Amino acid sequence: MKGAVRIDPLADLSPGSVCEIVSLELSGLLRRRILDLGIVPGTLIRCIRRGPSGDPTAYLVRETLIALRREDTAQIFVRRLSNGEECV
Repeated sequence: MKGAVRIDPLADLSPGSVCEIVSLELSGLLRRRILDLGIVPGTLIRCIRRGPSGDPTAYLVRETLIALRREDTAQIFVRRLSNGEECV
C-alpha cells in the first residue's frame, strides 16, 4: 500500500526515533498540560531514552526535555519520520 501514512501511539516510539504529532486523544487537565508543554499536532518530537524500568520516557520537544508516562503517551498519536528529518 504505497503512500499510506502509518499512525502509531507515541508510546511505541523507540529511543532515537523522530516523529510528528498527529492527534491527542487526551482529556481534562492532562490534555491541557500536554498542550501547554507544546505537544500539539504538527510538532516534531524525538524519543531520547527510557527509564530503567521502561517508564517514564524522555522526549525532546521544542528544545526541551520532557519525561512522560507510558499510559499518557499511549493516547498521543504520531507519524514516524522515515526520511531522517531533524526534529530540533
